[in-house]
Amino acid sequence: MSSIARLTGAAVAAGVVAAAIALPAVGGTGAMFVSASEDLGIKPQELKEPPLAERTMVLDSKGKMIATFYEEYRENVALDKIAEIMKTAIISIEDYRYYEHGPIDIEGTIRALAKNLSSGGIAQGGSSITQQYVKQVLLNSATTTKEKNAALEASYARKLNELRYAMAVEQKYTKDQILEKYLNIAYFGARAYGIEAAAKRFFGVKAADLTLPQAATLAGAVQDPLQTDPSRGKEFRDRLLFRRNVVLDRMAELKKITPEQAAEAKTAKLGYKGTPLPGGCEASDYPYFCMYVRNEILSNPDFGKTKKARTQFLNRGGLEIRTTIDPKMQAAAERAIKKHVHASDNPVASEALVKPGTGEIKAMAASRKYGISKRKNEMSYNVVADAVHGGGTGFQAGSTFKTFTLLTALKQGMKINEGISVGGGYRAPAYWSFKNCKGDNVGDPSFTVTNAEGGGGGFKSLATGTWGSVNTFFMALEQKAGLCNVVKTAKSLGIKRSDGLDLQEYETFTLGINEMDPVTVANAYAAIGARGKYCEPMAITSIKDRDGKVTNYKPKCKQAIDPEVTDAAASILSGVFTKGTMKGVGGIGRPAAGKTGTTDAQSTAWFAGFTPDLAGAVSIGDPRGAVTHKLNNITIGGRYYGSVFGASIPGPIWKDTMLAALKGIPATDFTPVNSSRFGGCGGSCQPRRQEPDRGNRPDGLLDEADIDTTLNH
Repeated sequence: MSSIARLTGAAVAAGVVAAAIALPAVGGTGAMFVSASEDLGIKPQELKEPPLAERTMVLDSKGKMIATFYEEYRENVALDKIAEIMKTAIISIEDYRYYEHGPIDIEGTIRALAKNLSSGGIAQGGSSITQQYVKQVLLNSATTTKEKNAALEASYARKLNELRYAMAVEQKYTKDQILEKYLNIAYFGARAYGIEAAAKRFFGVKAADLTLPQAATLAGAVQDPLQTDPSRGKEFRDRLLFRRNVVLDRMAELKKITPEQAAEAKTAKLGYKGTPLPGGCEASDYPYFCMYVRNEILSNPDFGKTKKARTQFLNRGGLEIRTTIDPKMQAAAERAIKKHVHASDNPVASEALVKPGTGEIKAMAASRKYGISKRKNEMSYNVVADAVHGGGTGFQAGSTFKTFTLLTALKQGMKINEGISVGGGYRAPAYWSFKNCKGDNVGDPSFTVTNAEGGGGGFKSLATGTWGSVNTFFMALEQKAGLCNVVKTAKSLGIKRSDGLDLQEYETFTLGINEMDPVTVANAYAAIGARGKYCEPMAITSIKDRDGKVTNYKPKCKQAIDPEVTDAAASILSGVFTKGTMKGVGGIGRPAAGKTGTTDAQSTAWFAGFTPDLAGAVSIGDPRGAVTHKLNNITIGGRYYGSVFGASIPGPIWKDTMLAALKGIPATDFTPVNSSRFGGCGGSCQPRRQEPDRGNRPDGLLDEADIDTTLNH
């Protein structure tokens, strides 16, 4: 009996009511053709082939890979990049007449049908490589459970659908093209998709370099990759070894290799290496920056209209993402932090570096490694960034916020040597002395703000008040400038809470009561270094898609503050190193400016500073709860501190970072102050007195009440 008759008979016996079955041998070299019944409708049907999920690579600014993202670990390769022995092995065991038949192997299908009829179900697949490719495409493109089940169900209806698609595929592609597609889509087990990923995962080699035993192993794995997954244990490795030998026997039977070659290959050990898959952020050398990049894509509509679309774009897109991270600057930040804070310490130090004029994030580092191990004291969230980029609630930024009050006063026309006489304590003159940006009264005359460590008052100019970080001076200055105006200045420089909630607009805003992250603070200070040019934080410079198309991303900037105002502020803030709270730490040998920050009773400490070339912010606090775990009477980095201030740890970290990060980069001077507008040069000038804004207090005096609390040095 002919093959055609046997197949027709088997189909009838299976309950298929038809005169015959149409099976054109499209794409094959055989002359097989069976006339068909239109009732079955077996004719080519176009297969939608969405791009395969492929790994995305993240590169640093120099082009070195720092992380990978993927839904399925896959690296597509051309057929000529796959060892010939691998092609031979897969064809021998899966479809030995692949180059001779069309979309369906008649003989293989007859055998499968006969076996299935005798068993009462689907016992054998009998699928050609083309049909297997179709099945994998349908499975990979399924988006619902129903679609996935339909792609896998054991039914003749699915087989007929696969055949229709297979006929169209063989009309569209050559046999070599189909084989290439199949080898790139197939799952081999151990979380390796496609032949290149499998070769690397199983044996630590490229697909082009596979040996006979290795090729036979991978060819044997595709039949049931879950049951022969070598990563699951000895039982599964033994099954895989058995399957490898089955493939070798089949290759010898088909005379693709000699019996001697098969015997020799069988003596080889399985050789599974379990090469670690390229990891996500936890495995990256720059985990916090990696998290920032990942969350930037997942949260930014520029990369997809929906969260699902953005996730697929990142994990399936086969992208090459070039980023802003600078290896030299990153290393500088890591070394500086490690020098002052140990990974085993409860408080965690974190730092971000940003390039003025671009917003490019050049470094993100922390004293603890990223991970979930409590035993290793790892951080499970992005302590350097805000919640949108994988961070947490952040830490109160302390007196780094005084800079925004200083800028506001300068915007309003105050000169460097003008100031206010203040006492050792400050209370709002009246409940309406401070109004938030909604126009609500937020002044609290019952609350007294004092200077750190009980420091006294007196006349303070913009310069001396800043250098000494005098709380009572900045409260009075904020009252004079207007709370809402100060808030607007801060917002214009990108200031927003780390947790994403609205800024707390209370009278103590200038003392840094809002929780911040180093990226946000560093970027705000970078805008001052860029003479008031604010740029959104930037981590991604370009993305190349799987087809080689490159999309470049430019900084998103605006002129937020008058350049001359920032020149005056930079002049004053540069004195912090020579006459202010950082005097004991010193400068960095080039023009630099900055501000220390310490919160109430040393809950957290900060330093934020900038040059025209680079800005940075450093914070330290206890993630268990900064208010309940203060930085007093504590050992950090092997050194005991009675109290930690901004100049105790954050300032030295910033200094050590900058010295290394800027090494070899020519120093850039700040633009000189417009003295006709802002007066003299701050520290070298005698301040001119200005009467304090006494509001409508009946006695016309500022309070010097008993110390109620110690805030923000």
